[in-house]
Amino acid sequence: MVLDWSALLREFITLFVVVDPIGTLPVFYFATARVPQELHWKFAVRAVLVAWVVLIAFLVAGQWLLEGLGLRFGSFQIAGGIILFLFALTMIFGESKAEHEIEEAAREHFSGAVFPLAMPSIASPGAMLAIVVLTDNHAHSVPDQLMTAGLLTIVLILTLLLLLLGAQLKRVLGSTGASVVSRVMGIILATVAVDAVLGGLDAVGVMQIESPPGGLSISE
Repeated sequence: MVLDWSALLREFITLFVVVDPIGTLPVFYFATARVPQELHWKFAVRAVLVAWVVLIAFLVAGQWLLEGLGLRFGSFQIAGGIILFLFALTMIFGESKAEHEIEEAAREHFSGAVFPLAMPSIASPGAMLAIVVLTDNHAHSVPDQLMTAGLLTIVLILTLLLLLLGAQLKRVLGSTGASVVSRVMGIILATVAVDAVLGGLDAVGVMQIESPPGGLSISE
């Protein structure tokens, strides 16, 4: 099997953006505020493992569930693109993801790594939608989907490493730095979302679209 490195790079960037490891750091800081330093690594490992299980479940069963309901994948791709775009707008113009989730955690008396660290911070709705779109059973073979699962695993490993280095990174980035990076990722995600909508329109036959050479496409 010949690897398409440009396609793999596009998928990796898409997954990295929707998982948003850097934007998750402030949530981790809040979640571990009252946890002994020596237990922070267990906290991080548990959160990333839970997120991995959730996202792999969507990779395996997401499209099956969609088709079981009699819905066209192209329609889901369009809806997913719209939702991803709205999610990107909140990253760019609204509260940063971390700030919103920290407030939610305070209201719910957060006491574990599952909420909101694993969900919805790492395994976010945008990540769930993206993983289903990237592993379309009609467009990608099982080896291709396994490759996507591998890329997802790499992104989550990077997320784990960032969380484990959270204390050092906090001194470098600060909350303002993490917010700025999250907004830049939001701009990239908005572009990916528009491309997903165009790909969905192509899939349902509304319009025929040719992706530019080397173009970023979530539907590939």
